[in-house]
Amino acid sequence: MGAYRTIELERRGGIATLAFNRPDRLNGITNAMMRELHHALRTLDGDPDLRVLILTGRGKGFCPGADVTHYADGGADEALRSEYFDITRLLHEISAVTIAAINGACAGAGLGWAAACDLRYAAETAKFNSAFLGVGISGDMALPWLLPRIVGATRARELCFFPRKFTTVEALDWGFLLGAYPAENLMREVEARAATLAAMAAPALMGMKQNFISGETMSLKDYIAIETARHSASGASPESRAAFKAFGKAAS
Repeated sequence: MGAYRTIELERRGGIATLAFNRPDRLNGITNAMMRELHHALRTLDGDPDLRVLILTGRGKGFCPGADVTHYADGGADEALRSEYFDITRLLHEISAVTIAAINGACAGAGLGWAAACDLRYAAETAKFNSAFLGVGISGDMALPWLLPRIVGATRARELCFFPRKFTTVEALDWGFLLGAYPAENLMREVEARAATLAAMAAPALMGMKQNFISGETMSLKDYIAIETARHSASGASPESRAAFKAFGKAAS
């Protein structure tokens, strides 16, 4: 799908896999990658048949953040437009359920993008780092907004104020990861979960995703009103009625 140079986008039914594709640089970010990610996510968000989006990396890295050598050498491949920084919101709020399959180094903006996903699984050998202060940057890709919601406010501050590498064992303990697997098994585990989700009643699955997004900004009173409306809408759909009927038969 699409003629991209720095990412790959594959589609199988209701599941899309979006992969960073600069393996010779461990998938370090360039301006061109930002542009292509922005375009791909905007395209996917308008797809009514998309159920699950898997975010991963080609080669040995997931995404270590900016390709520092690329930028330090003045090699910015094209102009960086301000809207590219909206990638995190697009990834976080896309209608599909998002799963990060973290196959290697995950740092800086890459850590922010992983945090933007609904679910996160990793290879046992993956390493993580907030990284920003280590390279003299205050941060981007909404990591200080996302990380406290996952690991807690104090832990997130420590990880950002004192950047260091942390392991999958630590990431699991803090709740950042839901599972860690041998590298050769990671995609099989993630794809199995994606297939389970994609087989669910679409109106219910998409409604649940939007419930979580709404809950981040709405009062409880307003949230309950919109949750109830989605509940009624999804329950009236043919897919949800069929799922409800099948569940009843299996339980009897």
